[in-house]
Amino acid sequence: MRPLKRAVLAGLVFAIPSLYAAEFSSHREPLEPLSMEVQLGVIATTGNTDSSALKGRATVKQDFRTWKNKYEFDALYKRDKHDGENETTAQKIFLSAQSDYKLSDENTSVFIFGSYKDDRFSGYDYQNTLAVGYSRRLFSDQHSFLDYNIGPGYSFNSTDAGGKEDVIIMHIEAEYEYNFSTEVKFTQMLGSDVAVEGNKNTLSKSESAITARLRDNLSMKAAYSITHNSEVFDEREKTDSTTSITLAYSF
Repeated sequence: MRPLKRAVLAGLVFAIPSLYAAEFSSHREPLEPLSMEVQLGVIATTGNTDSSALKGRATVKQDFRTWKNKYEFDALYKRDKHDGENETTAQKIFLSAQSDYKLSDENTSVFIFGSYKDDRFSGYDYQNTLAVGYSRRLFSDQHSFLDYNIGPGYSFNSTDAGGKEDVIIMHIEAEYEYNFSTEVKFTQMLGSDVAVEGNKNTLSKSESAITARLRDNLSMKAAYSITHNSEVFDEREKTDSTTSITLAYSF
């Protein structure tokens, strides 16, 4: 099955529990506002270096009285020209879905999380994660908040060489946001699927970003992202980084 088709199928499979939860909940209680943000960035250079890159992301959030759901899609595609021939140098797809059941305290919940990652140049054909655990907002005020998720999970991966790797993990994620004003905010996301066994791969990621609102629902976002695999193949680099500038539209 082609990578894109696998990604779409995996995304649907991961989203089913969340969609079911939302549908079940909506029969009993009114749906609160649905929010969505779409980002798109295109970078092209010509002259001594010819290259082009396309980055896109979509984030959808639902908030019910007892459930909240979050869906993410992230993609990066880059081509460079070497010796007169175009060559693909980056091709990444990431899908995730998370459903949280709110506890008595509105800032605490239990969650189920699923993700699918396809990075053509990582040495892995795909990397999948399923996890359950506990979520909490550590603090919040009029300018900022800090959330975290933690819980056990299971990672099942396939390498480009056809090898299979099943790993018990601890899924950890934190998200911090600070609003300098109503127009400008800083966000920091840190996440890691930590392998319980020392000789297995731990996948970690980070994104630091500044978002500035241009007008109404349109913003510009500058971000620096890092992905790190503790175990790599064929002398590949363990760490990949991406600097991006995208336009974001929220509705």
